[in-house]
Amino acid sequence: MPEEITAAQATRILGSAEPYGAAGQARLDLAAEILADMRRLNQQMLESKKKLASAVRASGTSLTEVFGVGPVVAATVIGDVADVSRFASRDHFAAYNGTAPIEVSSGNRKIYRLSRRGNRRINHAIHMAAITQIRHAHSDGRAYYEKKVAEGKTHKEALRSLKRRISDAIYARLRADARQAASSTNKGPGGQQGNDTKSSAAGSHPKHRLFGQATPEPDPRLRPATPASPIMPPEPASKKLRRSP
Repeated sequence: MPEEITAAQATRILGSAEPYGAAGQARLDLAAEILADMRRLNQQMLESKKKLASAVRASGTSLTEVFGVGPVVAATVIGDVADVSRFASRDHFAAYNGTAPIEVSSGNRKIYRLSRRGNRRINHAIHMAAITQIRHAHSDGRAYYEKKVAEGKTHKEALRSLKRRISDAIYARLRADARQAASSTNKGPGGQQGNDTKSSAAGSHPKHRLFGQATPEPDPRLRPATPASPIMPPEPASKKLRRSP
């Protein structure tokens, strides 16, 4: 059996298995229970991916326009980056996600290697996007990778160069999304200029819009409601009798 197996493959294998004796039957029963768990987890993963894809679409991000960047990669980047304005340039962003090469030169020979620092989740997401591009012969990433290999670079060196290129593309998309979000917020009804305060611009960032608009807190400038008049206690029965005609 392969190291990675799907529920369909496991079903076919169990269907052809002929247990021998009580121990064999016990192993088959345990395998059937594992298969049931696989199906349940596959269904949960499918539902989670659907919710994640819906949330990414609702955010209005353009990250998924980068080849190899799907909902999972886009959500990972958006969640960890939060506010792209904290990165002054694409070089700062590359240093943050670990795609900026580190020089380990020796003597007159300059050598660079992949950085083991930085945000490993974003680095892994960029790595998956790079592998996806390399696997598709028609992608620009595959052409770029083959060009680097033709220049004499090793597989790791060419992959490192491609990851840095994808990092720059992601950074450009994040900056464009932030500008678009700020522009949309600064325009009021009918295209008129709206609130352009810092708090308004921050509220329009994709990290706030990823799962919908947050419930606003009460405005402290509103006057508190006038307290209701106290309820008077009921009159004694003796008073009621004296007042009756």
